[in-house]
Amino acid sequence: MQKILVIDDDESLRETIAVMLERENFLPLLAADGRTGHDLTIERKPDLILVDLRLPELSGLEVCRALRSANIRTPIIVLSAIGDELDKVLLLEVGADDYIVKPFGTRELLARIRALLRRTSGDINAVVKFGQVEVHLDRQTVLSAGKEIRMTPAEYNLLSFFVRSPERILSREAILTTVWGYESLPNTRTVDAHVVRLRQKLEPDPAKPRFFSTVHGFGYRFNPKG
Repeated sequence: MQKILVIDDDESLRETIAVMLERENFLPLLAADGRTGHDLTIERKPDLILVDLRLPELSGLEVCRALRSANIRTPIIVLSAIGDELDKVLLLEVGADDYIVKPFGTRELLARIRALLRRTSGDINAVVKFGQVEVHLDRQTVLSAGKEIRMTPAEYNLLSFFVRSPERILSREAILTTVWGYESLPNTRTVDAHVVRLRQKLEPDPAKPRFFSTVHGFGYRFNPKG
């Protein structure tokens, strides 16, 4: 049974979500503040986290940042109230995978949960190799010539999407929507910046990329054979 951690200081909402999750054969774990939620993540290793943006002890953003800094890749959906100023780029940079605005319907929340679990659980035992690079999807680690390469959550999410879609031409918009779950962002330069970082870390010659090629006027393509 998959475990879902709900971090929200609204007791009524926590209990409502817990009942819904149980009916759908998930095991809910509950926390009323960010610090408790952070500690429960480490202790219980949930399959997905729902975290409110505004929390006592640690905010939702601080929880995301702390978990990703500890290299914990558990999928995260941020819950935000109407009126909260959502900086989507900031959410992406701290490692959140999706967000949903309160009040939300149970069907929408369940759809978001199932979609994110599908997106992050496929090919869980696979090891993808290209050049001297190995991407271990089970451990969510990246090696180059046998040495581990440190990556931000956003860089790893992008790399994971590339290696699961070899030889496909991927538009910047499709990358934003599929990798981070956002339907719109101010612009697509975020994708370009992250591709540059992947090239710097994983290409033999970043100035002449072999594996992460630009498709001018459209997006990018991952070429595992170089």
